[in-house]
Order: sequence, then C-alpha cells, then structure tokens
Amino acid sequence: QVQLVESGGGLVQPGDSVRLSCVASGFDLNWYTIGWFRRAPGKGREGVATIIRGDGHTWYADSVKGRFTISRDNAENTIYLQMNNLKPEDTAVYSCAADNRAMTTMYPLDPAQFGSWGQGTQVTVSS
Repeated sequence: QVQLVESGGGLVQPGDSVRLSCVASGFDLNWYTIGWFRRAPGKGREGVATIIRGDGHTWYADSVKGRFTISRDNAENTIYLQMNNLKPEDTAVYSCAADNRAMTTMYPLDPAQFGSWGQGTQVTVSS
C-alpha cells in the first residue's frame, strides 16, 4: 500500500528557506513519479514541482522556478522540496503525491494524474 507522509512545514518570514520532506513507503520510489502540490486558501490545488519516475527529470511551476528544488533519495525513500526565498504568496498546504502511470510523464504538474496523496503540511510565509 502506497503511503506518503510529509513534514517540515511551519511559519517562516519572507526570504527564508524551508525544506519539506515526503517519506514514502509501500512502493519503490524509483518507479513512481512524485509531485509536490499546494493549495492556498480559497484556491485550487496547484502543481509545484515533479520528479519523473526512472530518469529523474524535473518539472517546475513558473512561479517557483529558480527558488524551489525537488530531489529524491532512493536509499531513504524520501522526496524533498527545498524552498528558498519564500514569498507570502507561497503560503499554502503542501502535499506530495505519487503515481506510476505514464500520464504523469505527460502532465507532470496536473494533480488529476496522481492517485496517492499524503496528508499535507502547512507552510505560512508572513512577516
């Protein structure tokens, strides 16, 4: 059974950095596409960053390019999202998601392509 558990969120100031972790269990991380998504208050779920199964190619939303980095540690079965230079508009609940279907490679930032989700972790950026 696929399970995902996020951690690392909290209250930070603009310009700060935070690293989120997503610990995966029940599947081989290398064979699944993993994505980070976020939902801000009053808004729909948005794809933030994705790492593709196998070759590890990464995709980012335009709003986070150059500031966020997704990475995968197969030995620890953990996916990270390093977030730098955080802005108030980054405030959201961040969730990781996993799926091994081919459609995730075609639409890597589309949450509808991912079937397994963690519970999410809150990130609040405020001065």
